[in-house]
Amino acid sequence: MEALTIERDLDLTEIINGEEVVSPSPFSKHQRIVMKLIIAINRHIEAKGLGELYVSPLDVILEEGLNRLQPDILFIRKENTTIIQDWIRGVPDMLCEIVSQGSFRWDTNVKKEIYEKYGVPEYWIIIPELKIFEVFTIEEGKYKLYSYAEGEGVVTSRVIEGLDVNIKDIFEDRN
Repeated sequence: MEALTIERDLDLTEIINGEEVVSPSPFSKHQRIVMKLIIAINRHIEAKGLGELYVSPLDVILEEGLNRLQPDILFIRKENTTIIQDWIRGVPDMLCEIVSQGSFRWDTNVKKEIYEKYGVPEYWIIIPELKIFEVFTIEEGKYKLYSYAEGEGVVTSRVIEGLDVNIKDIFEDRN
């Protein structure tokens, strides 16, 4: 029985509000955006010694059995690294979802509400088809739009000190 549990935990299964949800693997465009963003953020956090950056699939267990999600990118401040265990057990400081065609409702509504409920300090939503970056931060228990760019411009993080991302660099296509 243990082997089945381990095997099941190595897939793209999330538990969202107590319901098991299996997602297909992302398309290449999605992964290209993830990689560009990881490189940009990681350079900054390593240079400043700010914390740890992770990429999906890695379970973030917000509440055992109820909400175990796999955000595309997550950041944990060095002061919060005790939540880094076998998986992430607790609330990361920043979570990011790159919206795919089939994940729009999940990423912009369902997951956003869950992350807000658990008090994730910063949530990034990236919509590649519209070249939109939205950065939400918690204020009085609710997400408020903190930084926004569409097509071009720079988004800023409140949680990752001094981080500015030029979205043109992230969306730039090599084709």
